[in-house]
Amino acid sequence: MEQLQKMLEREPNDPFLLYGVAMEHKKAGLHTDAIEFFEKTIAVDSGYCYAFYQLGQTYEEMGDTALAKKAYEDGIVAAKVKGDDHAKSELETALAML
Repeated sequence: MEQLQKMLEREPNDPFLLYGVAMEHKKAGLHTDAIEFFEKTIAVDSGYCYAFYQLGQTYEEMGDTALAKKAYEDGIVAAKVKGDDHAKSELETALAML
């Protein structure tokens, strides 16, 4: 985490680094911080479809199905725009399992 944070200081708008920090927060159970970084990832790169998926998963872990549903739906739209059928399929599956 510390190394990712240092790299992020040099490249604050790198979606890969933002996503990496978000995932580390999620793994540590720091849901609020994870959500913040998933949202930053999406703000920097709206086509980063797996950030939507992980955002939805984080909301599900917190018990907020309404926000999880919104994250998945927004991700499906982003995946369609990007032409990422694999991400779209995963997001649709997650949405269906809610």
